[in-house]
Amino acid sequence: MVQSVRYGVIGCGMMGQEHLRNIALLPGASVSIIYEPNDGMATSSLAMVPGARRASSIAEVVTAADVDCLFISSPNFRHAEQIREIASLRSLPVLLEKPACTNLADVASLAQLARSFGAPIWVAMEYRYMPPVARLIDAVHAGDDIGAATLFSIREHRFPFLAKVDDWNRFNQYSGGTLVEKCCHFFDLMRLMTRSEPIRVFASASVANNHLDERYPLGVPDILDNAYVIVDFANGQRAFLELCMFAEGARYQEEISVVGNKGKVECFVPGPGRFWPKHLGDAPIPKLVLSPRTPKGPKELEVPVDPTLLAAGDHNGSTFYQHQRFNAVVRGEGAVEVTLRDGLAAVVMGLAAQQSAATGEAISLTRGEFDLKALLG
Repeated sequence: MVQSVRYGVIGCGMMGQEHLRNIALLPGASVSIIYEPNDGMATSSLAMVPGARRASSIAEVVTAADVDCLFISSPNFRHAEQIREIASLRSLPVLLEKPACTNLADVASLAQLARSFGAPIWVAMEYRYMPPVARLIDAVHAGDDIGAATLFSIREHRFPFLAKVDDWNRFNQYSGGTLVEKCCHFFDLMRLMTRSEPIRVFASASVANNHLDERYPLGVPDILDNAYVIVDFANGQRAFLELCMFAEGARYQEEISVVGNKGKVECFVPGPGRFWPKHLGDAPIPKLVLSPRTPKGPKELEVPVDPTLLAAGDHNGSTFYQHQRFNAVVRGEGAVEVTLRDGLAAVVMGLAAQQSAATGEAISLTRGEFDLKALLG
């Protein structure tokens, strides 16, 4: 059993560096070696983990003797090829940033790989571990306050995509599209909350405002900046996503509601504290609201997050809590909570939503090219 957890890190851009800050907060965890091709990102990352060294290849990270597990935070379109390279070299526990991949061919390939990979693979779905969202999920699954859940609604009103190395996140072919890159989190939450599999997806979306004045060798960015998505589930439940990526003036970034036969539960999550205007005072505190049908009377509960964790990243402390659980898996003391299959299912839902938005047609997930069971086994 591993008592300490020594990471090898592949990809140290903006999100990778958030993970480095959170790993540094974990007792018994350290980073031994990083692979980051961009010199500027590599330099700033090594300054955050002064005991680590820089590798010249992924293979050097994977085969290093002082590595107990791997964390991957490279650009989306690199994930599948890197997982395949790792599988050919050595079976180590992997924490893979979302999305697991960006196209259906890689979904099928990774689903096959998962059946023979000799170590745990955990897909990083940080939104599950935001304290107010985790409280909402617990309330939904317990059922004491809302009863049998029927309707699930997720609203994210946020800022546009930030600049990434080489601006890879400006184009669908590299990111998988906004409904994969950004929204796989929400499709994962839908599956988790409903405890069911999606059977049909319908989306309406466009590029209305963001990045239209930017020009690249590939042309004008084609990533969506607003969308409505409806998902039907096998057990009869329905979920709805509303995304707007030019609404950073909102008080809360995420608003999630679930309605059952006995009542309603909601959570409200502010965006990153570093974006909150200082002249407005303290950033909003996340909250949970329980609204029973009988007797009527909403109950509002604050769900504060440790300020140290807020300062370590943009995801309300969830990155730290996720690493805690992943570390337990590496030490042989826990089980994977977000499997590669979970991550791939969220990708299929996102790709289906992208297709629906492009064609104007509802996409079946029980037949045809998006058949979830056929793709994942």
